[in-house]
Amino acid sequence: MQDPFNRQNDPNNDDQDPLSNLPLPPNYAKVVNPENGQIRAAKVGVSWTTLWFGPIPALMRGDWYNFALMIVLDMIYFMGVSMLGLQITMPIPAIIFGLIYNLMYFRHLFTLGYQPADDRSKELLTMWKYW
Repeated sequence: MQDPFNRQNDPNNDDQDPLSNLPLPPNYAKVVNPENGQIRAAKVGVSWTTLWFGPIPALMRGDWYNFALMIVLDMIYFMGVSMLGLQITMPIPAIIFGLIYNLMYFRHLFTLGYQPADDRSKELLTMWKYW
C-alpha cells in the first residue's frame, strides 16, 4: 500500500511525529508529552461515542482512570435505580459522560505532563477551556 502522504520521499521526514502529516479535523487537538515523546490526538467537545457506547471509548484510548470511574459510577447508578424500584431506562450517567468525557480525558493527560503540540491545538484547547 502506498503512503498517501508521500512521507518516504520527504527529506525532512525523521518519523519523530507520526501525526505531523495527518490532516486532523478542525475540532481535534494534538498533545505531546515532552518527557517521553508520546503524542495523542483527540476530539474536543461532545463525545458521541461515549454517549452511545459508554466506557468503551475510554478503554480503547487506554484511559484506565476514566474507564474505571465510568464503570463504578454506572454500577452505583444502576444499583440505586434497581434498589428504589424505579423504571428509568434512560442512562443518565451516559448522557453526562458523553458531554464531559473529552474534557476529562484532556485534563487527565495534562496531569500526566502532556502539553499542546502546536499553536492550533493550544488555541482550540484554550477556546474550549480545556487548557
